[in-house]
Amino acid sequence: MTTRKVEIFSAGCPLCKETEEMVNRLTCSSCEVSVVDMHDLMGASRAKALGVKSVPAVAVDGKLADCCAGRGPDEATLITAGLGQALS
Repeated sequence: MTTRKVEIFSAGCPLCKETEEMVNRLTCSSCEVSVVDMHDLMGASRAKALGVKSVPAVAVDGKLADCCAGRGPDEATLITAGLGQALS
């Protein structure tokens, strides 16, 4: 039987737990779900390889889900928000 590999990248926070519950609710018999611990060096390395920028995040068959891509801190956006600029 062919399975769909689903990885949930989690730091164990309440928001990550909600995502785990949602993914588990949505899965079917073809889904093989694993939770990747971002506190673990190998987990963090796997996340980096897939382009995870923030958690929670979900990858399906080795591809970061569109809803989870492109998020995370961005230097230009933070500077535009005023980070690093002294208040007068």
